[in-house]
Amino acid sequence: MTPPPPPGPAASTAVRTSPDNMARSAAQPGPAALIRACGGPRYAVALAVDSLGSGMLRPFLLLYGVQVLHLGLARSGTAMSLGMLVGLAAVPFCGRWIDRGARSAAVAASMLVRVAGAALLLAAPLVGGPALWGFTAAALFLGIGNQCLPPAHAAVVATVAAPAHRDAALAMARSLRNAGLGAGALVAMVCTAGGAGAMRGLAVATAAGYAVAAALVASLRVRSAVPERTAGPRVRGRERSRQRTRGGLTVLDVANLPYAFCFNVLEVALPAFLVTRLHAAPAWSAGIFVGNTALVVTTQVAAVGWMARHPRRTSLAVSGLLLSGSYLGFWAAGWFGGWVAAAVVAAVSVLYTAGEIGYTRSATALIVATTDPARLGAALSRFQLSSGIALAASPAVLTALLALGPAALWGSLAAAGVVAAVAVHRWVPADRV
Repeated sequence: MTPPPPPGPAASTAVRTSPDNMARSAAQPGPAALIRACGGPRYAVALAVDSLGSGMLRPFLLLYGVQVLHLGLARSGTAMSLGMLVGLAAVPFCGRWIDRGARSAAVAASMLVRVAGAALLLAAPLVGGPALWGFTAAALFLGIGNQCLPPAHAAVVATVAAPAHRDAALAMARSLRNAGLGAGALVAMVCTAGGAGAMRGLAVATAAGYAVAAALVASLRVRSAVPERTAGPRVRGRERSRQRTRGGLTVLDVANLPYAFCFNVLEVALPAFLVTRLHAAPAWSAGIFVGNTALVVTTQVAAVGWMARHPRRTSLAVSGLLLSGSYLGFWAAGWFGGWVAAAVVAAVSVLYTAGEIGYTRSATALIVATTDPARLGAALSRFQLSSGIALAASPAVLTALLALGPAALWGSLAAAGVVAAVAVHRWVPADRV
């Protein structure tokens, strides 16, 4: 039995770990310590396998509905959106499970749910009709798993990592997942040239990957023994400060909405802006996406280490200003013409990437650092609901704004980012460096 991590704002009172000695993540700095801090070697392998499977399937789920199941573009897209939105309903239940002590079990369950989703893709032609119901059910199960994994994973890291290493551990896990998603997308890009049979093979490989990852995570048996909440005098005496913390996290949840739009800016708004407004070749969009992924994978851990000297609330507010500055830069690129405009967009995207790294470093870590351990699951689930709603709504909002013109798109995003950054700096609870 390994000792629990040093006490911290979100440390558990007891942790049961695997023989990977995950709770000793603060023993010494370096890659080995960070791997232990983000869950241990087996957990890191599970994250890599899981992200590889997600990278193979997620970007091509729409194509699966169109090319394999012949559902048509509109019905496939509607089914995917419904799956993502309805999947959000499972997030509060995941949060309650986390608050009852679940850690690795919650992560493993989110992976097993996606095994069922991938299996339903394969079984969709057997369900009846035009396979629409099978595809919709598959999208729902995949959506549940995708929405529940982030809070469950953050809870694992909060439990096994020492406070000083949590931010870097979360960053390493994000870098690992980004690399896996990119590698999976490249594999899928090659396989899709093989037609419907190859895409069914991708679904099989994805289901197998999720199952292997779930088995690895389940074998760790990480659980947090969170103290029981009672109505005793001592609890009542602390209730006022807890109410202040919960109120601040509500502000963070609302402020997170414009922040979370940044992910679909790169995948939706920027490609559309380059092609329809700047008349640039699609290769520019692909190059910017690859460059962003490479920068995140290679610099995120080092950047988080550098930012660790500043409070997370300050880093989060600054990242909002950086994102807003990048939106204004994209807007200004439209003043140029030809390849120069596309080159300016590519250059400004480095500023966007810096803001994205700052946001992903600070937001979840800030929740972990300022939340009562007994309510960590609820706080993480609320934040995931905020992110999920923004991700679901942003494609429609971004394309509608772009239809009104570049000023409406980039000006609105920049203004919302500044307002969110000010709200974070003014009202979100402070944390210690």
